[in-house]
Amino acid sequence: MDARDLPALNATLNSCSAVLLIWGYTLIRKKRIKVHRRVMIAAFGVSVAFLISYLIYHAQAGSVRFQKTGPIRTVYLAILLTHTVLAATVPFLAGISLYRGLKGDYEKHRKIARWALPVWLYVSVTGVVVYWMLYRM
Repeated sequence: MDARDLPALNATLNSCSAVLLIWGYTLIRKKRIKVHRRVMIAAFGVSVAFLISYLIYHAQAGSVRFQKTGPIRTVYLAILLTHTVLAATVPFLAGISLYRGLKGDYEKHRKIARWALPVWLYVSVTGVVVYWMLYRM
């Protein structure tokens, strides 16, 4: 695998994370706690794999500039800004949520998961959008 392939891999990992997060949410709503736990551990693992791949890519490629101009550039930069700011919180929110859930501290797990899930899901989805806009548009 070449470093040029990593953005596509990263988008795939973000997509997988989003699917797993939605699946995990539906499972917990149905009280399927054991399966929910496994799916959320998988979502965390996929996100860790994404982060490693992302860091490797940017260590080699550096920053990639969005080439389009006009209103689409403003849209891209707005999405990128919110994505980046919220992405910085995901490892902490997801890590704390996972830790509390595995520890069995379900009340505290629920409190942070209410924040972690929408932020994590937004970051996963906008990661794919950023990839599409930057490399495929």
